[in-house]
Amino acid sequence: MSRQAISTSQAKEKVILVSVIPKGGSSEQAEEYLDELSFLAETAGALELKRFYQKLVKPDSRYYVGSGKLLEIQTFIQDEEIQVAIFDDELTPSQIRNLENKLKCRILDRTGLILDIFASRAQTSQARTQVELAQYQYLLPRLTRMWTHLEKQRGGIGLRGPGETEIETDRRVIRDKLARLKAKLDKIDKQNFTRRKQRSDVVRVALVGYTNVGKSTLMNLLTKSKVFAENKLFATLDTTVRKAVWDNIPFLLSDTVGFIRKLPHNLIESFKSTLDEVVESDILLHIVDISHKNFEEHISIVNKTLAEIGARDKPMIMVFNKIDQASMAQDIRSSDEETEEQALANDSWENSWVAKENQPSIFISAVKKTNIPELREALLKEVKKIHNKRYPQNRAAS
Repeated sequence: MSRQAISTSQAKEKVILVSVIPKGGSSEQAEEYLDELSFLAETAGALELKRFYQKLVKPDSRYYVGSGKLLEIQTFIQDEEIQVAIFDDELTPSQIRNLENKLKCRILDRTGLILDIFASRAQTSQARTQVELAQYQYLLPRLTRMWTHLEKQRGGIGLRGPGETEIETDRRVIRDKLARLKAKLDKIDKQNFTRRKQRSDVVRVALVGYTNVGKSTLMNLLTKSKVFAENKLFATLDTTVRKAVWDNIPFLLSDTVGFIRKLPHNLIESFKSTLDEVVESDILLHIVDISHKNFEEHISIVNKTLAEIGARDKPMIMVFNKIDQASMAQDIRSSDEETEEQALANDSWENSWVAKENQPSIFISAVKKTNIPELREALLKEVKKIHNKRYPQNRAAS
């Protein structure tokens, strides 16, 4: 199957971003969400020219935005020769069709953009199969839209992945492909299960967290490996497992795909075999970018995703990364009940309210290697607990 990716020498496609602020939402929140959508677009190789957002009780069923805003967007697209309009929510097939007819450019929603990035990042046979499965599941209800555009595909954002001819987009053919991909994934999953079973007695630690929080950088630091790390969303897509031996105690450390808000359900389903590394792990290192203004929401999104895959109740160490980029601001340093004087007296990460949760918390900078010995000590303590239970005859020194 052909894959049409953007050449690195190819000029970036000009895009606009569109978002609806629902009832109860704010312009500030919409701007934050569009910041993330912009980062996704940049990761896919796009050049953002303008953002549009509109307050509506709910997105318009025909065009997502209202008629006045649609005309404003249409005028800008024509004047600036915009190639792609990216919407921050998943659009229905009819919305995509209606928008394409009105705007005369390629329409991409958040799900399609994330799938496009995954298609460009997948390296292993398993990851490529998982992405392809998710793409076909996304494509199936959108075949009407694809009939009029597939003959025009010459690469570009949102067009990586299944390069189909008009005949191949028949629903029956797509369903046959889905069945074959699922069978292929089942076979890969069985092989992975056998591999995991062979190492089931070894303590297993999984790195989890929002995308682009520094998991791969920390993985390299803790295991002295060379996992690909980059300041882009979803830099790591394939699960990487490395063995470490600390104080003569062996354990496995896994780096997994990052989570994100509005993560497409098809991707969660397709990547369940990859996420089994998280489900079957003994300890979770939940990495958080504390320099991000929405780090609390990121924590909530990761915990929700962990609950969806059945991994929420595992022993967890909260690792707050990038303290070198974060300021000890009032909202991080103190709780609402603390006075300013009390906050200033407790001016340290360890005394901040985020450290006063039920699970252990460590504050680090993976880049600056700050507090890494403290992290190693906290992780080793948890690894020893499980190791000593499994091998009581060879109890390690506590």
